[in-house]
Amino acid sequence: MKIGLTGGIGSGKSTVAAMFATLGAVVIDADAISRELVEPGQPALQALVDEFGDGIIAPDGSLRRSELANIAFQDRTATERLNAIMHPLIRVESERRLAAAALSGVVLYDMPLLLETDQAQLVDVVVVVDVPEALQVKRAVGRGLDEEDVRRRMEVQVSRSMRVTEADFVIDNAGSLNATERQVRGVWDELQAVV
Repeated sequence: MKIGLTGGIGSGKSTVAAMFATLGAVVIDADAISRELVEPGQPALQALVDEFGDGIIAPDGSLRRSELANIAFQDRTATERLNAIMHPLIRVESERRLAAAALSGVVLYDMPLLLETDQAQLVDVVVVVDVPEALQVKRAVGRGLDEEDVRRRMEVQVSRSMRVTEADFVIDNAGSLNATERQVRGVWDELQAVV
């Protein structure tokens, strides 16, 4: 069973992914893959420099993620340029890891842009972590992101209503952790019945 987990920025995907991991899911994290792909010496890093300039590189040769975000999330065209570089690489590595983990039972693919990048076809079910947009902004800003940057990122993601429409399961993460855990357990139990 392959579960695709998605949701908007600040929705709490990582929290929900950790809950599924506690229940026994093998988690494949697209954000972690993305970070690995831009390590010094990796081809993706050079492709990003070629596209967005040397200003995105720190003195130690690592990617200045905040600087890249400032440039890449300014407008839809810049975001599309970033996605054109990163998403094919993320997809190839994700598919490799999904195939390798397939024998493990339940695999959870934590992919923020699962729907935007047409990767829902890689999974059996789509689980959406949902919170009101105002709460998304509040949480993301609380993690240290700039509010304007958060809103720009939200604009390039599919709408909340579209995400919910595409979901097989929706986890409302606007309440307490206990309420979220109960929902995750309910989804898990339902999926275990068909595995």
